[in-house]
This record gives sequence, C-alpha cells and structure tokens, in this order.
Amino acid sequence: MEEVIGFISDIVWGPPMLILIVGAGLYLTLRLGFLQFRTLPYALKLAFSPARQDKESKGDISHYQALTTAMAATIGTGNIVGVATAVVLGGPGAVLWMWVTALLGMATKYSEAILAVKYREVNSKGEISGGPMYYLEKGLKAKWLGVLFAIFGSCAAFGIGNMVQSNSVSKAMSDSFNVPSWVTGILLTFLVGLVILGGIKSIGRVTSFFVPIMAAFYVLGGIIIMILNFDLVPQAVGLIFNDAFTGSALGGGILGTVIRYGVARGVFSNEAGLGSAPIAAAAAKTDLPGRQALVSMTQVFIDTIIVCSITGITIVMADMYGGGLEGGDLTTASFSAFLGSTGGYIVTIGIVLFAFSTLVGWSYYGEKCFAYLFSDKAIPYYRIVFVAAVMYGAMEELSVVFGISDIMNALMAAPNLIGLIGLSGVVVYETKRFLKVAKEEKLQDKERKARVG
Repeated sequence: MEEVIGFISDIVWGPPMLILIVGAGLYLTLRLGFLQFRTLPYALKLAFSPARQDKESKGDISHYQALTTAMAATIGTGNIVGVATAVVLGGPGAVLWMWVTALLGMATKYSEAILAVKYREVNSKGEISGGPMYYLEKGLKAKWLGVLFAIFGSCAAFGIGNMVQSNSVSKAMSDSFNVPSWVTGILLTFLVGLVILGGIKSIGRVTSFFVPIMAAFYVLGGIIIMILNFDLVPQAVGLIFNDAFTGSALGGGILGTVIRYGVARGVFSNEAGLGSAPIAAAAAKTDLPGRQALVSMTQVFIDTIIVCSITGITIVMADMYGGGLEGGDLTTASFSAFLGSTGGYIVTIGIVLFAFSTLVGWSYYGEKCFAYLFSDKAIPYYRIVFVAAVMYGAMEELSVVFGISDIMNALMAAPNLIGLIGLSGVVVYETKRFLKVAKEEKLQDKERKARVG
C-alpha cells in the first residue's frame, strides 16, 4: 500500500505539477508587475494595523484575524519537519528553491485572496463563505471544478491539517518528555474541540493571540543560534546558493532533485497555490478585495522567508543532514548541537504549538469545503469527525496518511491553479481598482497631516 501511494505521490508531485505551481506564480507576478516586491512594506503595515475603512465592512473577522487564521493553518510541522526533509532529500540548495517558490507564491496567494473576497457569499446563518470553490463556480463558470476542489479539500483537512499534525505532536512529546500517546491525544482532542466548536470567530480570537507568540518563540531560538555562531551563517548561506545550481544537484530528474524537493516542501509549508488560505481570507472584514489580498500575501513571506529560513539555515550550519537523521529528529539535533537540551526543547515545543495551530486553522478550511458540498447544516457532523480524527492520529502509525496527504494537496492545487490563471484578468482589474483607491487615501492622509501640523 505504501509503495502504491508513494508511486502516485511521485506522479502528482512530478515535474508537471511543479511547473504548474511555479509557472502560475511567475505568470501572475508578471501580470501584476512584480506587485509582491513593490507593495510588501505597505502590505505588512496593512496586516498589523487596523484599516479604518474595514470597520463597517462585510465579514466575520478582522483582516488581521483572517491573516493569523491562515498562518495558524500554514505555520505547521512543514516549517520544522518539511524543511528538514527537503534538505535531506534535495540537499542544502533545496532551501533556495523554497525561497524562490515563496517569492513567486506571494503573487499566487495575493490572487487567491482577491478572488476569494470578490466572489464570497453570505450563508444561511449570516456568515461569510468563500474560497476556490466559489470563484471556480461564479467566476470561471466551472462548478464541477469547484466541487472537485471541495472534495479534495474536505478530505485533505484530515491529513495535512489533522492526523499528520497530531501524530507529530504525539511523537515529539513521547521522545522529549515520555508522555504517552493516548495522553497527548486526549489533551489535543479536548483543546481543538474547545476552539473549533465556536466557529470562525472563536478560531480568529485564538489565532490572533496565539500565532504571534508561537512564531516569535521559535524564530527567537533560531536567531539566538545565529548570533552566537555568526561565523557559520555566511558559510551556510553560501552553501545553500552554491548547492542549488551544482550539476550534481540538478541530476535527479527533469527539474532536478534539489528543485523538486525545494518547491514541493515550500508549497507544503506556505500552501501558496493550494487554495486553502483564501477560505480564511474570504471571512475578513474588508471594503475592497485588494486590501485583504495584500494582507494575505504577507503570510507567505512570514512563513517561508522568515520561519522556514530559520530551520533551513540552522540545519545547514549544524551539518548533520548526511548522517541518517531526517524530519523533526534532524531539526531537533541541529538546534541541540548549538543550544544543548534547550535547543531540543525549543523544537519540541515549536512542533506542538505549530501543529496545534494547524489543526485549528485547517478545521475551518475542511468544514467550509464540506458545507459547499452538503450545506451548512452538515458542519456540526464534520466537526465531530474532525475532532475524533485528532485522537486517532495521535495514537497510530501514519506513514500511509502522510502519502495520501501529499496526493490530496496536489489534487487541491490543480483546479485552484486553473482558476487563478483563467481569472487572472479579474485579479489585474481588482488590483488596479484598489491601488487607485490606496493612492487617493495616501494623498488624503498627507493633506490631513499637513493641516494638523
């Protein structure tokens, strides 16, 4: 069974899918005039300061809560385990291709969010529903693609967003603190259930408080390592760049092993192109699609350029990736090499926090996909099964589930990327509309400051 799933995973994550993901990001980058580079400072300002225009806008949560909900789902074990896997299988150069994928993926994430807000709907409970299934149906006029995305999304939530995460927590707690799997499972099940039964508003409140703390905790640990061992940082970064373009690294296939694992793990981490994050973006209170889209774009930057870089550079600095260690064990050993047992605890706690946040965020993605297929009345049943799966994942060996998760992610990405390319004209139009408004707002702010001064 594992061999069959591995074979299918290799096919769906083969060169065609990687070309489609990177190609879509490059295409959207060009059509938007390198928007992600031009507007990143403004986007970060929007993300962390409330926009007065959005206070009375339609939506369930603030744009900051939408960002942290998406980040909760995105910043997961992929940032710790996935990066380590990329370095082991693809070499240090895979980190560079994760960066490239992220920079292009920022345009993809922006486009997903702008379409999600534009084509969102208000459901029977007065709550917002949106995401790829809606812009595929209403924008692209291809409901069958929306149905496919919703099927894959509601199933993928049990893999990447549930059992994979609870299993990682269970293993980390067992290895570091000798906590039995069933104890971890009960605690996780209770905490996840407590949060998600309150819906998106409850999720938004938890993630807006929880995500900055957990990200800062892990990133601070990595920064301390780099400061204390600053002489190793330039060497590590140089090796990453050199290894990304060597002949040996490019010998693993059409795109090369290093590129394949860098791109695949990068997408697994930041989810740009998967179509998951726009489901949260659609719930944001915002007056214009472009405003929330810029906020959503920053998620990729924070996830990969900041958090994944901490993991990747530390692993390369420790130089232990060729010794048989892999996944979370490699990251733990790398941090421990510089900080002793404290480093191991940082990684373990990071895995626990990141995985819990992913469980919470992906529960919302899954239930929205399920509701699209079976109506909002089906959501309580989905939540019950989702919470039960947390317990199962914590206690069982999940090698097969990991493989199925990879397959489902690819199947989600395909219809979403088709929609993004097909609706790129709408993205460009909404972008121009927003940038015109933003320019006028900037002039008004200058005039207001001049009067006050």
